[in-house]
Amino acid sequence: MRLLNNVAVFIILAVSYQLINGVCGQFHLGPNAFIALGAYTAALLTMAPAEKAANFLITPLVWPLSQIALPFPLALLAGGLVAAGFGFLTGFPVFRVRGDYLAIVTLGFGEVVRVLANNLQGLTNGPLGLKGLQPHTTLWWSWGAAAAAVAFILAFVNSDYGRTLKAIRDDETAAKAMGVDSFRHLLLAYILSSFFFGVGGGLLAHLITTISPSLFTFFLTFNLLIIIVVGGLGSITGAVLAAALFTLGGEWLRVVEEPQVLFGLHIPGIPGMRMVMFSFLLLLVILYFRRGLLGGREITWAGVRRVLGRFS
Repeated sequence: MRLLNNVAVFIILAVSYQLINGVCGQFHLGPNAFIALGAYTAALLTMAPAEKAANFLITPLVWPLSQIALPFPLALLAGGLVAAGFGFLTGFPVFRVRGDYLAIVTLGFGEVVRVLANNLQGLTNGPLGLKGLQPHTTLWWSWGAAAAAVAFILAFVNSDYGRTLKAIRDDETAAKAMGVDSFRHLLLAYILSSFFFGVGGGLLAHLITTISPSLFTFFLTFNLLIIIVVGGLGSITGAVLAAALFTLGGEWLRVVEEPQVLFGLHIPGIPGMRMVMFSFLLLLVILYFRRGLLGGREITWAGVRRVLGRFS
């Protein structure tokens, strides 16, 4: 059940990231900032005043957060809205640049949020983090949110707005010549993805029940980047497939670190071999599926029926 919850959370984060990097074609390297905002907001709003007092031993939590306790659905929604608000504020400087410069700006925002979370002890409890969160993230919540995120983003991508975003990705100059306001379209997609990042962060916080600034480093963004590249840039269903394979594969490969007996030969467990095998599999995918597993295509019911028809 823990693995299934993890898969659902990473599906939310992956499809949100795919919207900006794959569909819009903008090299965004700051999703860890929005995930952190959603996680801390949802955690602070669901904790009871007594739990907050037990966590904030060095510097008391600021008022009125010290007295507020909301139900999990409202806290999750608040986490998404706070992340979306931060996306709105940062979208103005972010989309003044493109390419590598946009990547540097978003990477900087991610580090700013992490450093602030590490130093604002009266708000985030600093490096001590928040512990003892209630495990509200059940299969119903995680997979319900994942289904909603995938359905909403798929509908958005297949709408006129989504086709305009693809036109901006393919040739922004030509899109502008046709009268497209690229800044407004990209900003809306950025805010939408930020909202789902915040929701995913809130679910992640209440799944592992403890959070700290060290959880929201660039390594989290790097994992999401691997997922969308392996699934295929621009493919929402590819991101779903790769998120499931990435999350489950990391656990299935633990078997290579355990002692084995093959053909009477005892092979001792080798710590770290799981990551070696994982890296080797990623290398094979990049070499033989250069556009990812789906290569920008989507899995459709018609495609599934055609595949099943070949075996019938």
